[in-house]
Amino acid sequence: MSMTPTRNKRCRSDDAELRALLLGWWNDHGRHDIPWKRTFSGERPAPDQPLDPYPIWIAEVMLQQTQLAVVLPYWHRWMAVFPTVEALAVASLEQVRLLWQGLGYYSRARRLHQAAQILVGRPWPRTLEGWMALPGIGRTTAGSICSSAFNLPAPILDGNLKRVLARLTAHPHPPARDDALLWSWSEALLDAMRPRDINQALMDLGATLCTPRSPSCERCPWRLHCAAYASGDPCRWPVTDAPKPLPFQVIGVGVVLNAVGEVLIDQRLEEGLLGGMWEFPGGKQEDGETIETCIARELKEELGIAVTVGAELITVDHAYSHKKLRFVVHLCNWVAGEPQPLASQQVRWVLPDDLGNYAFPAANAKIIAALLARS
Repeated sequence: MSMTPTRNKRCRSDDAELRALLLGWWNDHGRHDIPWKRTFSGERPAPDQPLDPYPIWIAEVMLQQTQLAVVLPYWHRWMAVFPTVEALAVASLEQVRLLWQGLGYYSRARRLHQAAQILVGRPWPRTLEGWMALPGIGRTTAGSICSSAFNLPAPILDGNLKRVLARLTAHPHPPARDDALLWSWSEALLDAMRPRDINQALMDLGATLCTPRSPSCERCPWRLHCAAYASGDPCRWPVTDAPKPLPFQVIGVGVVLNAVGEVLIDQRLEEGLLGGMWEFPGGKQEDGETIETCIARELKEELGIAVTVGAELITVDHAYSHKKLRFVVHLCNWVAGEPQPLASQQVRWVLPDDLGNYAFPAANAKIIAALLARS
């Protein structure tokens, strides 16, 4: 299939030439040290050589919206604690969350645990449909697992590849608007004999050369076929919609202490943002409300307790993908009412030194550190 840089066609060169150029570059410059892409003896696999799907599956889920450099230490720790799907399946969800702590998008950990319990005693799926039937697995993750583990011709379309294809063609629309078209382009680039290698080469190209802000076009094997490079300003692509301002909220947080120095924590409901994680109780500050009033009100509504709100412990700013939060944290003394999980799964009094045994979202790490420094 030949292509031109228009909405309905792909680029100005033959797919086979693009594959050959890319694989030639990747053989010399690709990221060949990724541990789950190697054999048990640490070698690069031959095209017909299957790899263990378990470490690949764990890695691919960790890599969802997370960069390789961040994932690597988490993956190594995970494999040391849960080296097999059986070990993961019999672990408690709290153990799994604790090991995931700091990696973000915490529902991924819960879905890995659920999927492990489904997979135990069964053969590994070898189709896109089989993998996508499991919790937390979409088409790109399934395609990467199938191609990486079994060398099956399954396309991928992660953020790196969307950027590469948009620049290759100088695509005039945001990639998200033409998802089906970009999937067809990715599928056309698959190498029938080396789908594992071509998919990894595409990801490596986007991660190491065709980067968002400073692409290394002079080293790119596709530069002479790239419409964005020919334009002289490749950073104009991919085209994006105008960003929407992120909403900002102030959250009042109470670090509630009892007479023996224990601190009160609660566990979020499973569904929704940060599902199943532990946290210090609190909530959104209403218009015209002081932060002290906010904290007292939220603790009454969420836990059914009365407190006296004391000195500020710390203020923490934290940004999520969809909003920015400012946590204003005050020490509180428990006055009355037995704590109840009115808006959570459970509540617990714990000693400050034992907080490390519970999985907290990243923003809470600074609160814990401030509390321990005060002790």
